[in-house]
Formats: sequence, structure tokens, C-alpha cells
Amino acid sequence: MSRARARIGWTLAGLAVVVYTLFPLVWILMLSLKVDAVTPGFLPHDWTLGNYATVFDSGFFLSALRNSIGVSLIATLLSVALATAAAYAVARLRFIGKRLVLWTALVIVMFPTISLIPPLFDMWRVIGLYDTWAGLIIPYMSFTLPLSIWTLAAFFREIPWEMEQAAQVDGATPWQAFRRVIVPLASPGIFTATILTFFFAWNDFVFGISLTASDAARPAPAALAFFTGESFFEQPAAQIAAASIVVTIPVVVLVLLFQRRIVAGLTSGAVKG
Repeated sequence: MSRARARIGWTLAGLAVVVYTLFPLVWILMLSLKVDAVTPGFLPHDWTLGNYATVFDSGFFLSALRNSIGVSLIATLLSVALATAAAYAVARLRFIGKRLVLWTALVIVMFPTISLIPPLFDMWRVIGLYDTWAGLIIPYMSFTLPLSIWTLAAFFREIPWEMEQAAQVDGATPWQAFRRVIVPLASPGIFTATILTFFFAWNDFVFGISLTASDAARPAPAALAFFTGESFFEQPAAQIAAASIVVTIPVVVLVLLFQRRIVAGLTSGAVKG
């Protein structure tokens, strides 16, 4: 009986967490399907997809989606590629200040984002990076690169050194051993770092709204703040909800498709076997 009660208790607790987590998303979804956002009640009285049509008919939001996709992918690829090489060096090589490198990376990840906006705003306007893709990619990498290095260093430390030595004994160069032996073995960690980096870049709002001034580089989360709906005097709550759902869909799809690999990547380097 005690086990059955414990199982029921854990099941109810899990359901409560799921409901608590999903309720805001479901609320936004229901709001996006309403004809009038001020209509009382949780469920729409009249269901409509017109808000989504308005979102996709607005050229500035489609431009923002393209900016988000391009900036996020470039920042992710550069961060993971550089972090893979840096984390391998930290895990395998002996040099003075190795621990300092890791602790510095951790401190940078915890650094408040908003404190960087004033100096970056002035600097980017002087050197011509304001309102450009590069002006967003560089700040993104300043946070995602240290996070990726910290994550990947743990995975490289878990890989037996003898496997790399065996590959070199068989005639492989250090680069070939790294590329064909170490990187495949560390693929769960690399995949996890890739997902975390992409999520950070895709969900960013502070850099996106502070370092852009037009549709040339403004990402989708920042573009939501400038959404006005079909007319300037209309309250655009339903349209903003629809745009929010559109922005959220890629993240939800990635998590559902790769949830097993994400969990495996987050836990593989946690326990020594």
C-alpha cells in the first residue's frame, strides 16, 4: 500500500508540474485563436486563425524570423566549433591557469546581460556594427562560447586517453584522432551544447531590442514589442499571442524531437563510471 500511495503521490505531483508549466502556453494559444482579445473567458467564443494570417502578412515579422534563424544558426555553429577545440585543449593539455580558464568561463555565463548594453550600444555605433547581424552574433557568442566550453570540457575529460593514443599508434595524426575518435565519442555533449546555444540565441530579447533599430537585423522576440496588429489603434494582444506561438514552435519541436539526446547529453558527463 505504501508503494502504491507513493506512486500515486509522485504521479499527481508530476501532473501538477506539467499543468503549471503548460498553462501559460495554452493560455497564449487560446488567446491567439480569439477574434477579440478582450473577450472574457479562457476558451474563445469564436475560433479564428485570422491572427496568424495577420502575423504572416506583416512583412516586418517575416523579416524578423529570417534574422532570428540566420543569427541563431551562425552564432551556434561558430560557438560550438570554437568551444569544441577549446574544451579539448582544456581537458587534454597541461598548462598554467587551466582552472582559471574554466572558472572565468563560468563567471562570464553568470554575468548580467543588461550591464553590457550601454557600452556595446556606444561601441557598436562607432565601429558600424549597430543594427547588423554581426552586432548580435558577437554578444551571443560572448555568453554561449563560455557555456559550451564548460559543458564540453566535462565530456572530453570522461573519454579515455588510451583511445586517442591507440588511434595515433595505428597511424592517425593528432587531428585525425581528434576528428574521427574524440569528436564522435563526445557527440552527446556537442549536441547538448548546440541545443543550449541555439536556444539562447533564439530566445534573446535584451540584445535584440537594444542593439537593433530596424528590420535589417531585429530578431523575432524583439519584433514582438513593435507589433501593432491590423491597425495602429487596435489592441494587438491576440496578434502578439499568435506571433509568440510562432516563435515558440521551433523550440518546442526541437525539444520533442531530441529530448532523449538532450537528457543524455546533460547527464552523460555528470557521473564517472
